[in-house]
Amino acid sequence: MEETGALIRKRRVTISTGKGVTLKQVNGRSAVNESINGHGDSGNIVTKRNVSDLPSTTSKERKKRINVPSDRQSCHRLQESLLSSASGYRNYRGVLNWCVVMLVLSNARLFLENLLKYGILVDPIQVVSLFIKDPYNMPAACLVIVGGASALGVYTVLFLKLYSYKDVNKWCREMSHAKARSLARSLSCSSIPRSKGSGVDYQVSYPGNLTLRDLYYFVFAPTLCYELNFPRSPRIRMSFLLRRLFEMLFFTQLLVALTQQWMIPIIQSSMKPLEDMDLPMMMERLLRLAVPNHLLWLIFFYWFFHSSLNFIAELLQFGDREFYRDWWNSETITYFWQNWNIPVHKWCLRHFYKPLRKSGVSKWLGQSAVFLASAFFHEYLVSVPLKMLRPWAFIGMMAQLPLAWFVARFLRGNYGNAAVWISLIIGQPIAVLMYVHDYYVLHYREGSAGGGPE
Repeated sequence: MEETGALIRKRRVTISTGKGVTLKQVNGRSAVNESINGHGDSGNIVTKRNVSDLPSTTSKERKKRINVPSDRQSCHRLQESLLSSASGYRNYRGVLNWCVVMLVLSNARLFLENLLKYGILVDPIQVVSLFIKDPYNMPAACLVIVGGASALGVYTVLFLKLYSYKDVNKWCREMSHAKARSLARSLSCSSIPRSKGSGVDYQVSYPGNLTLRDLYYFVFAPTLCYELNFPRSPRIRMSFLLRRLFEMLFFTQLLVALTQQWMIPIIQSSMKPLEDMDLPMMMERLLRLAVPNHLLWLIFFYWFFHSSLNFIAELLQFGDREFYRDWWNSETITYFWQNWNIPVHKWCLRHFYKPLRKSGVSKWLGQSAVFLASAFFHEYLVSVPLKMLRPWAFIGMMAQLPLAWFVARFLRGNYGNAAVWISLIIGQPIAVLMYVHDYYVLHYREGSAGGGPE
């Protein structure tokens, strides 16, 4: 009995936490006793025996722990598949590279097929010689149409610029002299003297801006919205200027070459299916035309909005180079139209949409009016050079309204972005085929009966 009591005393451990609680462990079991006097050293643990000598678990617990694998042996955890939206995974760079490679290979196959079928059709001299030799041939007519559209584009831009010039000066007249000075941002008219040595530029204020020098600067500046003072870059960077000039020359030749080699044969071969209303062949020609047409549109966008406008801005030291934003990330149709052509968007917002809103027009009606005006100008730039009135460009622009509502209402994120790209890739060649077909029927019906090369 004495040996048993001694053994029990040896296995009894009392731990004082110093907070009025005493922990007693007897034969592997713990009991909590509340200390009567409440004394103890705070934060100190008093043991009557080394804790390492205590048996930590019972025999049953030790058997169970033997069968439980350690963290090093575990190979599973709670997780989602990477392609699940709940996984939070967003790094799809490899997939993007794969898409680019597949796109390049697909276009290379189509271009090689075009070369094997039609041979080399690229002729840089033809662009000039067709105006002299055989001026009634179709390619010459195309060049005349392009030239007419370019001239109309210049007149349209000049009209928008002068309208903005008129509006801003009207606002200045209506404001007080103090408020007119607050419009100034940076030097616009270089005839105004600068303070020497101070590094501070004097600002132009109304009516000091009413000079021919200031007007001509605005006419050639890459913007449609007039200001008394434009932000100016400190100097002309020759390396930047030469790069943009090289891009302008290179992409101009590339646009002409791709049009001659790729676009014209497909358009010519599309006439007979369109006249016969052969729906399967029409769809085949449409999809075949979609790739080169979209490639030409992308090249034109870079040539005009990046190379050409930056070239002009660098020459004139025009500081605001935001000619476009990230329209390629558009998840809605509205975002695309607000960001792919910033000069036109700023003009519409400043001189058309906001005045309509101030007059009490609702937001939806104001946006519809902007699309209506844009549809009119699109149709004007196409129908006048072709000398025929067809509503395809107008209908295409007005169709953006229900499409914008549908995408914003039912499609979001990547699905909305895909819808924007599909509308760009498919919508443009539909309008191209419609106009070319109507032009052929109107002017060359007998010559187009054969349908061109198949």
